[in-house]
Amino acid sequence: MFDSGWMLALSGCGVGAIIGFAARKSHFCTMAALERHWYAGDDRPLRSWALAAFTALIATQLLAAAGVAHIDQSFYLTEPLPLAGAIIGGLMFGLGMALVGTCGFGALVRLGGGNLRALVVLTGLGLAALAAQRGVTAHVRAVLLDPWSVDLSAVGGQSAGNLLSRAIGFDVTLPMALLTGAAGLWWVFKSASFRADRNRLIAGVVIGLSIAAGWAITSLFAAQALYPVQIEAGSFVMPVGETILQIITVTGELPDYGIGIVVGVLIGAAVSAFRSHDMRWEACDDARELSRHLLGAFLMGTGGVFALGCTIGQGVSAFSTLAISAPLVMISIAAGARMGLGLLVEGNPFSFLADWRAPKTQPEATKR
Repeated sequence: MFDSGWMLALSGCGVGAIIGFAARKSHFCTMAALERHWYAGDDRPLRSWALAAFTALIATQLLAAAGVAHIDQSFYLTEPLPLAGAIIGGLMFGLGMALVGTCGFGALVRLGGGNLRALVVLTGLGLAALAAQRGVTAHVRAVLLDPWSVDLSAVGGQSAGNLLSRAIGFDVTLPMALLTGAAGLWWVFKSASFRADRNRLIAGVVIGLSIAAGWAITSLFAAQALYPVQIEAGSFVMPVGETILQIITVTGELPDYGIGIVVGVLIGAAVSAFRSHDMRWEACDDARELSRHLLGAFLMGTGGVFALGCTIGQGVSAFSTLAISAPLVMISIAAGARMGLGLLVEGNPFSFLADWRAPKTQPEATKR
């Protein structure tokens, strides 16, 4: 089984289909979660996303402790840490995400329901990612961002667990992960309204476990297959570009797990949309909307490569390995998204600064 080059991609396709189905059914979307949290005061979508991240963290670290997932070979933990890329790339990705209204993962889920705007976004994102990885914008990355990378191998590497373990003299990676996960799950489930939201709760758990499964599957193939296998779990920037390459060119290489999971998410989302009678063709309303989506796709594709991941790649997959890049990138993505929303909704990308400076006054109805 492991010698068949197609089995790795098919495994990714199966896991991706589960993720896509769950995401479409529950409207799982990072951008929508942030927007509803900031503008509607509804944090249930954000808790669903956090549930996925903390579930992936606990499951992945347990698999790693059991020797099933070799996350130490993940590129998220490979030196050096792209410090400038994590921050600048994260800001670019977040801004692009706001312009589009979703990320690469969300675009795949939307495309499964017939949204042609998402097809435009995915095409632009994939091409921009290829250019940032091995094309014209890769020169920009090499000249401006790569020199600011930091090699942490002397102090324990990019894993927060390894850094803390080295500092105190013994391995605390698993206890640290379990305590972090437990604290995160406590925050997630302390909301009664979220506990009652069955679809979002199930989606968070399913997506988190699926990411952990990806680490185990690729680790197993890497150990058994007679060809090189990248240890990965799920990301939706470079794999989108690589999927485009597989479609339009004969490279001589079979699809890998990352391409499989991209195709699987699309299939799973389409099945969910079909079952829910939620399939309909949608397109851009005018040239202005099209240009906004193209710009957002470029920013996400380029920023995602600079930051080595997206909202799922860094926010869930890298977080599950305790990579210190994960919080850096996610804070940057959130900041970029907030600036983008401020520009679109309020006409000022820095409107949130005014909110912070404004004195906190108690509403008249609650004053005593």
